[in-house]
Amino acid sequence: MTETPAPPGPTGRARRHDPERRDRIIDACLDVIAEHGVEGTSHRRVAAAADVPLGSMTYHFAGMDDLLREAFGRFTREAAAQFERRMGDARTPEEAVQAVTTLITHDVFATQRDLVLSHELYTLAARDPAYRTLTNDWMRRSRAALGRHFDPATCRVLDAFIEGMTIHRALDTEPHDDVDVLGAVRRLTRVGPPVPPPPR
Repeated sequence: MTETPAPPGPTGRARRHDPERRDRIIDACLDVIAEHGVEGTSHRRVAAAADVPLGSMTYHFAGMDDLLREAFGRFTREAAAQFERRMGDARTPEEAVQAVTTLITHDVFATQRDLVLSHELYTLAARDPAYRTLTNDWMRRSRAALGRHFDPATCRVLDAFIEGMTIHRALDTEPHDDVDVLGAVRRLTRVGPPVPPPPR
């Protein structure tokens, strides 16, 4: 669809009508972080990725820190929503166990982009307590979704296991068997028959 220019301003020059510009900048910021890391993210790179004038950066955001908070806030909200949908579809304890297993084997860090963005956020939160509001809210929503099916103590352990196991699966050079993940989830939740370990 061709975008219709806005009426000319006082100088007689047409202004581009772009109501989604701010959202596009936020998405572009995440793409730049995934490619260059937070340290390599600049106003100029984000503006180029979003195809907006450089001046749009300071028009829509107070500074790079403001943009990073908005970008990582969007990332964590989307990740938490996916987690909630997966757990919300479960109707029985067995389905909840299968949902947790699927989160680990398919959903969390499903792409290289998600893996990099998560670790860039963890690094920021480790250095700057202000970013821990994002990670804490992410954890709170994850545990609440798990809490529909498991007791609070189990939720805390499961949440940590999901995060730790997905990191290992993403970075390990050796393949992981999904059956091992299912067995571990069963042991943690005490739901269903134990899965015997594979023969050695």
